[in-house]
Amino acid sequence: MSLAWISVAALVLAVTLSITSTLNVGVVSLALALIVGVGLGDMSPAQVLEGFPTGLFVTLVGVTLLFAIADVNGTLARFTERAVRLCRGHAGLLPIMFFLIGFVLSTIGAGATPASALLAPPAMAVAAAAGVPPLLMVIMTGNGALAGTLSPFAPTGIVAHGVMERIGLGGVEWQTFAYNAFAHTLVGFGGFFLLGGWRLFRPDAARGDAAQLGLASQPMETRHWLTAAGIAALIVGVAGFRQDVGMVALIVATALILLRTVEESKAIARMPWGVILMVTGVTVLVALLQETQGLALITSGIANLSTPTTIEPVVGFGVGLVSVYSSTSGVVLPAFLPMAPELAARLGGLDPLPIAWSMNVAASLVDLSSLSTVGALYIAGAALGTDSRKLFNGLLAWGLSMCVVGALLCYLLFG
Repeated sequence: MSLAWISVAALVLAVTLSITSTLNVGVVSLALALIVGVGLGDMSPAQVLEGFPTGLFVTLVGVTLLFAIADVNGTLARFTERAVRLCRGHAGLLPIMFFLIGFVLSTIGAGATPASALLAPPAMAVAAAAGVPPLLMVIMTGNGALAGTLSPFAPTGIVAHGVMERIGLGGVEWQTFAYNAFAHTLVGFGGFFLLGGWRLFRPDAARGDAAQLGLASQPMETRHWLTAAGIAALIVGVAGFRQDVGMVALIVATALILLRTVEESKAIARMPWGVILMVTGVTVLVALLQETQGLALITSGIANLSTPTTIEPVVGFGVGLVSVYSSTSGVVLPAFLPMAPELAARLGGLDPLPIAWSMNVAASLVDLSSLSTVGALYIAGAALGTDSRKLFNGLLAWGLSMCVVGALLCYLLFG
């Protein structure tokens, strides 16, 4: 068997283990890359590890540390509570407000998983108190968080844009973000109203005030204002002055630690180290696939199943199906995005951008499945008395249906 086929088998094994076990696929990928590269490919360990994404690692560390600080010291919780109070307890407006909060938090750098971890408990508690069906609250809040997940400031967006930059498709960060935000807004509001959300706007659906919904008012202190100013500085520095997002985030996070806005050890402990290891480890294995021509074998197989007209929905469905069971930022995007230019070339010199956009959007749309981290957070945060099994099945059906919806959207948007 050629080295190319062996490297493909290594990637398949890594993805399979990420689906069927609790092993960190980043550790597995690093080990497989070294076994294949050093043991079978006559490469040195240093040559294999040249694929380690140092810039991506620094960016993820900086951004996740900054938002771990904002989470640990209570800044995000205070802004969430104040935003919900604007709804004055109206049942129909509450899911929309949580959609907007999730979108903003995710967009400015928290990402979908941290935003959902923050919002799941209050959103589900408010849903129970206001009589909002839990599935409808999850669809709105979760899609709001996922709508911002491809922001240039968010961890998944950083991964996606970093890969696209490496394959020659950089400079379209905000277009990629906009397509994903549009898709999640469309399916979120569409699902909400289709499944009965319109009933919450009837006059008799209004429920109490924020205090009755269990949202205690907490004062803003100096550390919270400093943290908010730090996040604002990140946004201005990156969006306004085109500074490196990882560099600015790391500098701001360090300044906040020095200003005693948080206990450093707690913030570092809150960082998603497992995800960071997952993303960087898989990237090393994918870099090895590129070196051994294994990636060309995979793209050839996909190209043989597609035509220039159908490549976007075919890719969208396939990527979505894998993403239901696997990590979007850690496995799917690092593994599939590098195939876009080769797929475009094999199908007659197509523009690779629509193919890459299809992968990004389709992979994200399924991430509210109960098998994903985001979906699982809302199930775990469900209020007492909620039928968790019913919610689990509802989110699983939602995630699987998004494979088809994602393929259709990719055809309409990019085909």
